[in-house]
Amino acid sequence: MWKCSKCGELLEEQFDSCWKCKTPRTGESRSETLPTPNPMQCPRCATMLQYVGTKKFHEGSRGWGFFLGDLGELFVNREHFDVYVCPRCGRVELFIDGIGEEFRPH
Repeated sequence: MWKCSKCGELLEEQFDSCWKCKTPRTGESRSETLPTPNPMQCPRCATMLQYVGTKKFHEGSRGWGFFLGDLGELFVNREHFDVYVCPRCGRVELFIDGIGEEFRPH
């Protein structure tokens, strides 16, 4: 008996590949090459996402900003995200501004 390296099925010695997942006895998989997913395509409905701008997100409370005015904003962390929206289903995808922009259309 031998055990399939992919699915764990126990098989008799006379078989050269797994009957369940078709993995050869050597353990090498014959899986087809899957297409690379497109990050600019909605994972829900496969519609192309539309760029709607870069948005700033403010972390923390605005308590110190009230007392210190604009000086308090110097100590607050703000993140910038490129925002893409699916026009069909309304899904929103956020991408960090400045990373991987060569892969995104603008």
